[in-house]
Amino acid sequence: MSPISVRGFAVASATAVTAVGSVVGVASGSTAQPNDAEATAADSTLLADIPAGQLAQVQTASLTQQADTQAIAADVSAKKVAEETARKEAAKEAVAKQKAAEVEAAQAKARKEAEQAATRSAQRESISLSVQSSYTVAEVQAIARQIVPSGQFQCFSNIVDHESTWNYKAENPSSGAYGLVQSLPGNKMASVAPDWETNPATQIKWGLNYMNERYGSPCDAWSYWQSHGNY
Repeated sequence: MSPISVRGFAVASATAVTAVGSVVGVASGSTAQPNDAEATAADSTLLADIPAGQLAQVQTASLTQQADTQAIAADVSAKKVAEETARKEAAKEAVAKQKAAEVEAAQAKARKEAEQAATRSAQRESISLSVQSSYTVAEVQAIARQIVPSGQFQCFSNIVDHESTWNYKAENPSSGAYGLVQSLPGNKMASVAPDWETNPATQIKWGLNYMNERYGSPCDAWSYWQSHGNY
């Protein structure tokens, strides 16, 4: 016997419904139209031609096909949702990694700059100069270049030029100001070392600290000096 298609099953089912409706109509006393009677007879013949076992197989095949189609659609939808979720999570993770890398780079840069500053400071503090009985202007300036940051040296030099012409023993007879930067009084420089009267390195360190603390830097101190004639 030839297989029954799903469409055939649908026709058979509709025919069955029609046939049942006709029977009900007759039982209730309603008069069936000739065309309806003919359709009912034809549909009944179609149903009669389909064995019960094969009809059950057609029904099962149709339901199975529907279930398979729905399962495939559900799988496709679930796959799309999973892919979209994975894409969003990957994007979030990428942004988080980028931010973490930027923070780490900034921290590394800050650490490096701090280490360099500490090294420069340590180098300035560890300058060991042999104490001499006297120093030439060139020697005093060379010492200053070792202590004063290169970007601030010219401003520091301008102040010293006006205050003492690089004479570390210069003394103002009227005020008592003393040394390269004319500390007033001179013994203030003892806060750096007790040899403030004879060691230009001590005077330079004190003068640099004074300019930084009072004005912010030697160049800021020089700007003030230019406006006031003193600092």
